[in-house]
This record gives sequence, structure tokens and C-alpha cells, in this order.
Amino acid sequence: QVHLVESGGGLVQPGGSLRLSCLASGSIFSLINMGWYRQAPGKQRELVADITSGGRPNYADSVKGRFTISRDNAKNTVYLQMNSLKPEDTALYFCNVYGVHTGGEYFHSWGQGTQVTVSS
Repeated sequence: QVHLVESGGGLVQPGGSLRLSCLASGSIFSLINMGWYRQAPGKQRELVADITSGGRPNYADSVKGRFTISRDNAKNTVYLQMNSLKPEDTALYFCNVYGVHTGGEYFHSWGQGTQVTVSS
């Protein structure tokens, strides 16, 4: 089983910054893809950014140029640096991981979510 622990959410003023972290632990052989999704009240969950094991990032158009995703493979951790935050970035942010167990099975796991609120 794989467990994800997210941290770094909070309340920030428009134009401010936050850094989210997500640590994956458990019976992990490899982490193929790690990413962040978000869900605002009354809206569907959407991809924010993800990153391959080789470090290639992918971003939603709405966050390009403002957010940066990175990962530390040695620590099984993915980060999301969020700059120039806007009120419309307010949402519950979820970590998402796709990988392979030590037993060889593929897995897909979600974190519990961390709240990001952008407001003056």
C-alpha cells in the first residue's frame, strides 16, 4: 500500500506564494508519474501539473508561468511552487501518484488534499 502526505497549503493574499509538498511512502518500487490536481467548490477536479520520473513537467494552461512542479526521486516527494496566486486558484489540492509496487503491481494513489485559499 502507498500512503501520500501533503503539506504546505494555507491562506495567502493575491500575488503571494505557497509551496506544496507530497511525500509518498510504502511498498514503492518506482514512481512513474507524480502530480497535483485541484477541485474548487462546485467544480470538477482538474489537473494542475504533473511530472514524469525523468523530470518532464506538464502544466494546465491556467497555471503556466506561475506554478513550477518538481520532484526529488530520492525522497519520493513532489513539490508545487505556486507564485502570483490568484483568487481563482482557491481550491483543495490533491497529490496524485502512479507507480509500481515492490511486488510488481501498478498502483494509482490520491492524497487527502490540502486547502489553498487566496484572498485579501
